[in-house]
Amino acid sequence: MKNKVFKIVLISLFALLSSVKTFAQSNNFPNGSTNGSTSMNRETRPVNIPNIDINITEPKTGSEVAFSVRLLIILTILTIAPTLLLLLTCFLRFSIVLDFIKRALSLQQVPPTAILNGIAFFMTLFVMWPTFNKIYTNAYKPMADGQIGIEVAYKEAEQPLRIFMAEQMDGNYDYIKLFMGIAKMDQPNDLSDVPTYVLIPAYILHELTIAFYIGIYLYIPFIIIDMVVASILMSMGMMMLPPVQISMPFKLMLFVLVDGWGLLIQSLFNSVL
Repeated sequence: MKNKVFKIVLISLFALLSSVKTFAQSNNFPNGSTNGSTSMNRETRPVNIPNIDINITEPKTGSEVAFSVRLLIILTILTIAPTLLLLLTCFLRFSIVLDFIKRALSLQQVPPTAILNGIAFFMTLFVMWPTFNKIYTNAYKPMADGQIGIEVAYKEAEQPLRIFMAEQMDGNYDYIKLFMGIAKMDQPNDLSDVPTYVLIPAYILHELTIAFYIGIYLYIPFIIIDMVVASILMSMGMMMLPPVQISMPFKLMLFVLVDGWGLLIQSLFNSVL
């Protein structure tokens, strides 16, 4: 039985190959088909692709080595520029607080996280614009005009950011003392004695703490609404109905009636200005 099936399969394959070969050798194309051509139009011009040549040579002088190091540092700064924008500005506080209010209202998809980050970004530009203007005027423009070098430009750009971060701490230098103690450094007498690599993590922790404080205050009224709704549902014996489903409309109405967005944005601006 197996031999018969095998012979039938071989005969079928042989017949199929013979028909394909016969069709390929014949010129009887179906009616309405277009005759193909392999010749190229003479008016067609080739695409000119430029050559890219990269030469890597060893530095021969100390100035060439210094230039390579500077170029590497500049590329590194450009790579981490978005992270610097998130951590060295008030964007950290704004984004966390806006996410807290979204969770306090029991909202899952509205407004989207991208929208909240966009609001926090433009609020950050509004607050940080004087600082960015000082950096542009004192650091970037003179360096672009060739009046100062990159070292002086770095110091001029660093100073406004240091002042902004110190002002946000408002005299609360506990985190600065913490990092100075971890680094086994002497306690500073004033802000000028604090290195930038110590000031930055201290500022980040301070912003996280302030953002969580604000988030807790935002949660309190909405938690009270959730507790009241849950108590009413339990007293009515409606155990299977999720309390969040009932309390969310009441929280939204309360938030809209008191102009929640206006109060929230004004309070955030007052906390940093």
